[in-house]
Amino acid sequence: MAKRVHGSTGRVALVTGGASGIGAACAVRLLADGLDVVIADRDAEAAGELASRLGCRAVVANLAKREGCADAVAETLELAGALDVVVANAGYQHIEALSTFPEDKWDDMLALMLTGPFLLTKYAWEALTRSGNGRLIYMGSAHSLTASPFKGAYVTAKHGLVGLARVAALEGGQYGITANVVAPAYVRTPLVAGQIADQARTRGISPEEVESKVFLENTAVKRLLEPADVAALVSYLASEAAWGVTGSVQSIDLGWTAR
Repeated sequence: MAKRVHGSTGRVALVTGGASGIGAACAVRLLADGLDVVIADRDAEAAGELASRLGCRAVVANLAKREGCADAVAETLELAGALDVVVANAGYQHIEALSTFPEDKWDDMLALMLTGPFLLTKYAWEALTRSGNGRLIYMGSAHSLTASPFKGAYVTAKHGLVGLARVAALEGGQYGITANVVAPAYVRTPLVAGQIADQARTRGISPEEVESKVFLENTAVKRLLEPADVAALVSYLASEAAWGVTGSVQSIDLGWTAR
């Protein structure tokens, strides 16, 4: 196993879905915080290009598969020699009514966004215990706390992360491991941009109306979040300052769930 290297804090973070969007922003922020960052993504080209640009490392893994989750943790330990922070961020959307939702798509989304975080937790547990201040940060959503139509698999997975985090918090407390869910409203990412046509189709409205009538309809603040806004909250949860924050849902939802 490699020695601990790089980050000035001596701590190592694995960020899944780290090649773009929120994951990439988390990698940038955690690197700035002095952590040694490994990004995991199934897009080998994008992950490699970002890692080269940032000066971190990348592993290629299909995080919807058991072996992909195991490999992501094992390769991080091999590359960096330790693992202190897991940011389970990989995910995507599929917009479809429950009555017509493709069963294979349902299986894949839950495998990636709920079973995957469980497997990462399981495989990283020993390393996080050795850390003494391990951090499990699950990328949820406002949909961890509420629901919207046509998002059955996504809402189910994001709700499930809350239960996973609470159990991990109870089991990990004695080892200094914290576990929390970050729950943002819509963030200006390629994922959200890709939803516009789907939302317009399923709701029968124009693409121009999607942002105001769908993305921001229920929020108090009428402005999309940026990936860096979410990364700032992840940074805090990964820090020593957040040692007592565990088993929680940290909303950054523009007031969406205040109603």
